[in-house]
Amino acid sequence: MTDDAPTFDIPRRPQRSFPREGGVEYEGGTVFHLSPDSEADDGELAALVEGVLEDDRYTYGDWFELPKPVYLVHDERHGTAFRVVVRYGRVEFHVLPETASAALRTLYARLREESDCAWRVDCETTGVD
Repeated sequence: MTDDAPTFDIPRRPQRSFPREGGVEYEGGTVFHLSPDSEADDGELAALVEGVLEDDRYTYGDWFELPKPVYLVHDERHGTAFRVVVRYGRVEFHVLPETASAALRTLYARLREESDCAWRVDCETTGVD
């Protein structure tokens, strides 16, 4: 990691609730948008993400049957989970209530190592105060 690498500090964590009808819902939260400096389609980015997630430290799956890849990632070294979405020519890290910033930093560093481009990272938060 370089000195100018993002810290992935999490300004707002989502609030988890369990509706009576079943399932789980999240309100608010933080998403980190990672945009490569060169054009890449979603298929190329999904292949890059899956290649990095093949590392022994990750358990992941794309169980949602959506038109774009949505991975639930568990970083075993940091004992934390988060979602990774590939869409609109970028990779998104969706923070869950207990997501560790260190896990996001590590996955970002691996993506940088495995790609031939620079990345811009933007942070978006949502929720009610």
